[in-house]
Amino acid sequence: MLILKNNVHTVIFDWAGTAVDYGCFAPLEVFIKVFSKKGIQITIEEAREPMGLKKIDHIKALTKMKRIDELWKQKYGQRADQTDIEEIYDDFEKSLLEILDKYADPIPGIIETVAELREKGIKIGSTTGYTSEMMKIVSAESAKKGYEPDSIVSSTDTAEGRPKPFMIYKNALNLAVYPMSRILKVGDTISDIKEGLNAEVWTAAVVMGSSELGLTKKEAADMDSKKLESMIYSVTKKFKDAGAHYVLEDIKEVTAAVNDINSRLKAGELPNE
Repeated sequence: MLILKNNVHTVIFDWAGTAVDYGCFAPLEVFIKVFSKKGIQITIEEAREPMGLKKIDHIKALTKMKRIDELWKQKYGQRADQTDIEEIYDDFEKSLLEILDKYADPIPGIIETVAELREKGIKIGSTTGYTSEMMKIVSAESAKKGYEPDSIVSSTDTAEGRPKPFMIYKNALNLAVYPMSRILKVGDTISDIKEGLNAEVWTAAVVMGSSELGLTKKEAADMDSKKLESMIYSVTKKFKDAGAHYVLEDIKEVTAAVNDINSRLKAGELPNE
């Protein structure tokens, strides 16, 4: 194992849509289901928009969307309040826990990428919008299939989840690493990017397999190449506009990003400059 001085010492991955669950489909179908049970039909695009947030915050964000808010007022005569949000969340949590074990397959390339990073002496952390109870299921299943980070911090392990930086800070504490400028956060949503920027760490977004792209492996493989290129371009622009230091088409490009960051650190660059 190499011990690299003044280089990236830690890479922190998101879970669903980045490391496991290609396309981030487990929470998607449950968000649609629980709102439908309330008589509110939400779209796939709406369900995905707040992805990456703590799940109760995700539900709150959905109820505040203009179209969903109007539908709610038409049906119930008022806006959704905290009691409504908690009721939806309780249903969401119960439903999600029943299916999570089926959505823990590592995304192609993540296991090899982690092995490469560990060869460089880099520690592997993780953050997620899932709760600690949800992560017990996901992490146990992914470990059986070869993906097991050194630190797991869920949205309920800190006072607040994304876009606040506290899960990244807790990873640094768990792994006993510093300074923050030598950490790379990798995710697949705008919330991931904001989390990384708020923690003042290097931040990369991955397109293929992401919630933002929203395709299954089969859909991506079967899609007309020009249409796929157009979708990749659109997601890439969205990630760049959100401030990501790096936008990677594939998770396998993380090692190359680390090498580039090491060069920038050597030149005196910092992620928050």
